[in-house]
Amino acid sequence: MGDWRSRYDNEAWRVIRIEAAYLFLLLVMTGICCLLLWIGYFERRLNLGSIHVAAFRSYGFVWFGGTLGGLLVALKWQYHSVAKQLWNFDRILWRLLTPHISGALAFASLAIFETFSSSTILTGRCVRSLAFGVLVGLFSDNALAKLTEIAVTLFGTTKVPNHQR
Repeated sequence: MGDWRSRYDNEAWRVIRIEAAYLFLLLVMTGICCLLLWIGYFERRLNLGSIHVAAFRSYGFVWFGGTLGGLLVALKWQYHSVAKQLWNFDRILWRLLTPHISGALAFASLAIFETFSSSTILTGRCVRSLAFGVLVGLFSDNALAKLTEIAVTLFGTTKVPNHQR
């Protein structure tokens, strides 16, 4: 009781502050981008025609919304882990990349959803191609592992056993 001193050393606090500043800056930038998207700034700068504005806004908002959701998770996890003495330097990539992965996943999920929806914002081959690419990318590691397993079953392994070396 009454132990008010930090349990983290100066080096840990330096990294914690950098992480917090990065996440806060990304939070502010995401908010600004949402505002700019809402007022039509990007559409004017990119000279988008009216046919593309609805799709651009929807996909832009879903990307920024996903990023915001990931930011909230990363920020909450950061202060929670520091307070509960669970903060660990080795989880830095998780905390820094979660917002970006969340934004990209929200974007991709909308594309996948629209591929199977009857009322799409942007119909056609582009969204179907994007959705297909995302699904392949998401499961490529599993697919390659399964194909390797099938190849080993059918053709055997190329590894030379230790006793034959």
